[in-house]
Amino acid sequence: MYDEPALESKVTNKDIKIAARNVQVFYGDTHAIKDVNVEIQDKTVTAFIGPSGCGKSTFLRCLNRMNDTIDICRVEGDILLDSEDIYDKRVDPVQLRAKVGMVFQKPNPFPKSIYDNVAYGPRIHGLAKNKSDLDEIVEKSLRRGAIWDEVKDRLHAPGTGLSGGQQQRLCIARAVATEPEVLLMDEPCSALDPIATGQVEELIDELRDSYSVVIVTHSMQQAARVSQKTAFFHLGNLVEYGETSQIFTNPVDSRTESYITGRIG
Repeated sequence: MYDEPALESKVTNKDIKIAARNVQVFYGDTHAIKDVNVEIQDKTVTAFIGPSGCGKSTFLRCLNRMNDTIDICRVEGDILLDSEDIYDKRVDPVQLRAKVGMVFQKPNPFPKSIYDNVAYGPRIHGLAKNKSDLDEIVEKSLRRGAIWDEVKDRLHAPGTGLSGGQQQRLCIARAVATEPEVLLMDEPCSALDPIATGQVEELIDELRDSYSVVIVTHSMQQAARVSQKTAFFHLGNLVEYGETSQIFTNPVDSRTESYITGRIG
């Protein structure tokens, strides 16, 4: 485990967006996540890496309570967003997911127009007073998703008619339309070709100016390219967490080094 006090000495509290304390996740009797402690900084891309089935996606889904949708899943410990417990009974998971947006592995646009895909969240959360407000939010979000110029003349065409890379950028635009503070991405490029992957990676780099971005990736090269912080998971444990450059060039734990060099995974 990394040295928690040492981590806290380098990061001021105002920089910490999400703090997880002694998080455990169980699927029925299976202990999937064990004693995870991590502080995720604001305006930073944090990558979760590790072998398949190591718990990185499970932990990611704890950060916006997506695991609530799985009957046999139980989460213990504390997860704080801006120092507030997201598992407090008074927290509405729907409102939480407006603040903590999510982009999934496979692009999943709604079977609606490009415009309505992006307008959906702002409509249900009452973020637009009128049509002109909504138009403005849609354009701003599509620009943030780096896809406005490609779709501005066909906003009423179906989102499902776009290419895979465009669909994923549309899903990113849809996620940022509710003005979230955190953006979770679960292997957002795994279904994309290299060109589309490059476009999404460039976009991730731009998005960190506005959001705390947490990305699960099976690609160590991608983690090295897009993130400033990296967390290595193995068998449900958070083995090591630190600056990406340090994790990849001078890891503290031998398991991290074995994974980075391809001996486990």
